[in-house]
Amino acid sequence: MFKISAVGVMAIASSLGCAVVAPGSSLAATVPAPTLQKKLAQTPASLQTLEQTVLTQINQHRASRKLPPLTLNETISEQARNHSQAMASGKVPFSHNGFQQRVTTIGRTIPYSRAAENVAYNQGYSDPVSQAVQGWLQSTGHRQNIEGSFDLTGIGVAQNAKGEYYFTQIFIRRR
Repeated sequence: MFKISAVGVMAIASSLGCAVVAPGSSLAATVPAPTLQKKLAQTPASLQTLEQTVLTQINQHRASRKLPPLTLNETISEQARNHSQAMASGKVPFSHNGFQQRVTTIGRTIPYSRAAENVAYNQGYSDPVSQAVQGWLQSTGHRQNIEGSFDLTGIGVAQNAKGEYYFTQIFIRRR
């Protein structure tokens, strides 16, 4: 079976290919984020299960490092889900394009002091969640986000007709 995998990260050190943002800071995106309709469609139960499994695996890792669990937040998940759906549909490339816009939207209802994002893509694996999470954990920047001093998270998983899975996890530290 054909298997492919890729991961992307946003964290503070741009030398790592990542960037964390604080309110009022700017992060220039090379392509503006698309405007998605508020509710494209309800997330199928199977994708919701994958999102919950991402949270479980991330919190298991955090517990192994004696870190508090992240709390899943639907407002943040909606932004993560919209981004995963946009990547899966080809409306935006596999990237962090539009990250600043996503956290600005989140910041309208959740005051925050830090935000970060991990993205992943894979196809052809029997367990796409473990593939994505293990990829993140094997990358310094991704792992720093997972182990960071965040308290909220949002997770979005989308799958396209080709069977490609797109994952977005947004991390927020409330003020």
